[in-house]
Amino acid sequence: MAQKTTPKKAVADDPRFTQAVQNYEAGLRAMQEHKFDKAKSYLLKVVSGSSKELADRAHVHLNACTQQLERVTPQFKSLEEHYDYAISLMNVGDYVGAREHLDKLAKQAPKTDYVAYGLAALDCLTGHVEDSLRHLDEAIRVNPALRFQARNDSDFQNLAEDPRFTELLYPDPGGEVPSAGDLTEDR
Repeated sequence: MAQKTTPKKAVADDPRFTQAVQNYEAGLRAMQEHKFDKAKSYLLKVVSGSSKELADRAHVHLNACTQQLERVTPQFKSLEEHYDYAISLMNVGDYVGAREHLDKLAKQAPKTDYVAYGLAALDCLTGHVEDSLRHLDEAIRVNPALRFQARNDSDFQNLAEDPRFTELLYPDPGGEVPSAGDLTEDR
């Protein structure tokens, strides 16, 4: 006896599937725009929908949204606190993260001695000798006491044999240009 087959309804004709696809697409667009909260709400609708295949795909993107939302950008109360965080990144070897934070600090406070010093140390550690010397010179011009700190800082060991580094740390005492105040006569 032959079985009667009932024609199956096309998946594309199912309004629930159509809605799930629209939610999925909206979730992906929101992710591309870095609107992870919005993307998450769309993708949750897809996961709870009737299409297992779409739900599996949406679940992967949902995990990515959750991870992005959990990444908390630290909030700093002061420039010094932000600098300390950047240096802690540098100390654990996260040079890219340290560079991002030190560059932000340099934009916020361009004439800050410790930021220039931190950039000098990072540049030295990452093999950017010219930039390191330039930043160290900037830092010492603002705060000459940093010259003594740099002498004992292991972050600058790659520059120990460089004569330009030595000149920065041990300037010729008679070779410095006198300031205007030094040129006045005693009466």
